[in-house]
Amino acid sequence: MRIHAPALLLSCIMMTAAANAAAGSMSVSFADPAGFSDAGDTPRERTANLKALAEHLQSLAKRYLPADQLLKVEVLDVQLAGTVHPTPHAGHDLRIVNGGADWPRIHLRYTLEASGQQPQSGEERLADANYTWGFAGITSSDPLRYEKRLLDDWFKSRFVEHRQSGS
Repeated sequence: MRIHAPALLLSCIMMTAAANAAAGSMSVSFADPAGFSDAGDTPRERTANLKALAEHLQSLAKRYLPADQLLKVEVLDVQLAGTVHPTPHAGHDLRIVNGGADWPRIHLRYTLEASGQQPQSGEERLADANYTWGFAGITSSDPLRYEKRLLDDWFKSRFVEHRQSGS
């Protein structure tokens, strides 16, 4: 049996469209990015980091939330893992991760709306003091692997496991 490339491509597009149609939606906003504890050293780096974190949250919503749910997240503060050390010879500063008191922290507020149900909301301070232990789950070259794992753990425990337990 031969499968033609156009038919295979069309099939993949339709499966992706069906998956996206069944996915929940999400909005992510940032309260005061310039006032965050440590979202990056420069405005450009801060913008790129926050965009990457927002995209990561949105991918979690698409993957795990039912189609009738809308999750709104407002990020109130970000403290990236590690400590920035000036390096005059490299031309830019380096972020050193040593597993001490430099763990990632994210402070956020959320509201989950589902059709026919009372909205759920809360404010949480996420932190992972043991962030250097174990497998990060994100490629080791991803500069935000610890923050993304922190968001993964929070999202799954708050919206996936909570829903599966029937609570």
